[in-house]
Amino acid sequence: MRHGTHKPNESASIAGVMEQHIPDAFTHIRLILGFVVSLGLARLLTGLARFVQHPSLKRDPLHLLWAGSILLLLVHFWWWEFWLSSVKIWTFPIYAFLLVFAFQVFLLTTLLFPDSIAEYGGYGDYFMQRRKWFFGVFASVNIFDVIDTLIKGPEHVSQYEADYWIQPPIYIALSIVAIFTTSRKFHYGFVALNLAYQLFFIARSFSALG
Repeated sequence: MRHGTHKPNESASIAGVMEQHIPDAFTHIRLILGFVVSLGLARLLTGLARFVQHPSLKRDPLHLLWAGSILLLLVHFWWWEFWLSSVKIWTFPIYAFLLVFAFQVFLLTTLLFPDSIAEYGGYGDYFMQRRKWFFGVFASVNIFDVIDTLIKGPEHVSQYEADYWIQPPIYIALSIVAIFTTSRKFHYGFVALNLAYQLFFIARSFSALG
């Protein structure tokens, strides 16, 4: 008897079971994504709490604005992944893609609040010195966001207006500039634009889960 092989009718049966348990697969994957998002939220909130615990820490408005933006991104990420319920067939590549997507969002929080900044002159100095990593990951998150939307199917894609599809290439271009420039005026402009668009997009598109 040969082990590790399946008869045609057994394969069909397994496929049938998988189709019957699609809601369970979605719940399982959403729990894993939620766990990663929770770690990111904890990292950000713990980092922000340090300023209360240690008033002598040198704050930086630019760093705090990006922290607020990524906090909003995490909340937004968990909300928009509700639409994964529209995925009809779950595969390991989709599962792996979503994990990498969530890991990148979490990585943004660790880049904002490292374990220690003792070797830097404050959070502003740290952020500018590590901006290549931060904006490199931020650009990648925008690429993954578009792919994530496409995974959810044509019906979901049709809900978005033109600005949604224009925003990623603009953000990627701005992120590339942010990697190479130390101009704080530019960085303030970028984070202000990002916060404004996040709030606009959430207010317009995510007022309800219907």
